[in-house]
Amino acid sequence: MKYSEHIKPISYLKAHASDVARSLNELREPMVITQNGEAKMVVQDIRSYEQTQETLALLKILAMGNREVERDETIDAEDAFAAIQSRDDEH
Repeated sequence: MKYSEHIKPISYLKAHASDVARSLNELREPMVITQNGEAKMVVQDIRSYEQTQETLALLKILAMGNREVERDETIDAEDAFAAIQSRDDEH
């Protein structure tokens, strides 16, 4: 995707809000909004935003896991499954 094809001034957003919303939902590509010739914000559809948030959450979990590996704070899979099984047996 080329961001240069999806750059509009804020006046365009104000005048064509419903068209912009429809386009964002159909294309699922963000739009860069400028003010006085400078990029000021990015507007995107809700599904893309939610997907981005889910991706960021997954990346944070992976980074946490990598840090645990680096600090040698891991346990063997066999021990992990045994702990889960014993917890399930208690309930």
